[in-house]
Amino acid sequence: MKNYFESSKMVIINFALVIVALVGLPVVYVLASGHQPPTASSNTQLVSGTSAGGSQVLASESSTPAPGGSLPSSFRQIAAKVLPVVVEVEVVDIVKQQPTVSPFQFFFGNPQQQAPQTQKQYGLGSGVIVRKDGNTVYVLTNNHVAGKASKITVKLYDGRQFNATLVGADENKDLALIKFNTTENVPVAQLGNSSSLRPGDWVLAVGNPLGFQSTVTAGIVSAVGREPAGGSNIATLTDYIQTDAAINRGNSGGALVNTDGQVVGINTWIASPSGGSIGIGFAIPINNARQAISDFISKGHIVYGWFGINISQATPDVQKALNTGDATGGFVNDVFQGSPAAKAGIEPGDFITKVNGTDIQDASHLLYAVSNLSPNQRATVEIIRQGKTKDLTVDVGVRQQNQTISQESKKLWP
Repeated sequence: MKNYFESSKMVIINFALVIVALVGLPVVYVLASGHQPPTASSNTQLVSGTSAGGSQVLASESSTPAPGGSLPSSFRQIAAKVLPVVVEVEVVDIVKQQPTVSPFQFFFGNPQQQAPQTQKQYGLGSGVIVRKDGNTVYVLTNNHVAGKASKITVKLYDGRQFNATLVGADENKDLALIKFNTTENVPVAQLGNSSSLRPGDWVLAVGNPLGFQSTVTAGIVSAVGREPAGGSNIATLTDYIQTDAAINRGNSGGALVNTDGQVVGINTWIASPSGGSIGIGFAIPINNARQAISDFISKGHIVYGWFGINISQATPDVQKALNTGDATGGFVNDVFQGSPAAKAGIEPGDFITKVNGTDIQDASHLLYAVSNLSPNQRATVEIIRQGKTKDLTVDVGVRQQNQTISQESKKLWP
């Protein structure tokens, strides 16, 4: 009897240690693209009961959601609608690497520095067919998938392959648009309204994780309006939809869709201690990409709004001195001479609390809000100045291309 209790005690202790070890794992922010051969790796471990088979069958049976918005018996009808508009994106990047030098060469060899060597790096991601103009087909994906690729190949759900070229890319929203030409029929995705999403809504993630083409996973919207942690390599000029639908490497650029089969997001990154899906995935809302698609086609780059102010996050002491109360927003440090903000009457020391009626949460949110305004339009800005609230109207300017957002994100110049 004593041995039984002793062994049970050891099992409980070991289980507790496992839990502690798991809790202590650091969280890593992972872009959901894969640099790997464009097929499922031969040494990928398959769990019993699963298959890496590539069979693709469009379901003919209808799937009717249960009454009252409860869980439908199957998502096959949604999958059948969406799978044909999600493509596999294979890329080749040319990477420069500094040649390694052995200690012997360092001390006794040729002192002249060797030229960097170039190497091909193969990558795999996903994309969504968003537009077709004549014989030109446009595919939306992530910048970190195709933004720097020297060769791009698009593979459709039905097996057709096309060579593609880059139309435009933007690292600040992590979006890229590629195109290919064909006279054949190609389906185009139906874009939904990502602003209507709420936590608890059902969504499907569609893409090519780890080279397994046309994979569908289901989950719910866990949260909306998420922002990446400061200091991460995640694009900041967009907010994100959080979902527990499984997203893994190779899903980047794929579709997040609602129960109407409409694309509501572009799957982009995950938070994970292991690099694999643990149910914390993030997608760029499709409403944040609509104008980007048009900008890429017409101008080759995204056009950002500009006020011409230098902002920072106000400390509690600063807010107390400004008499802002419990208001949230961004503190104006400086105003550029002749800028839209200067002409509108914004002054250093102002505390911006709203832009076009939207409450500003902090300085980063203000940067995002201003950058996503349409240039050459008017925006209403609410400020607190010396404890008094005031509304101003700003004629939104155009940020010059040489004013890089990635640098300005640190300086916060919207």
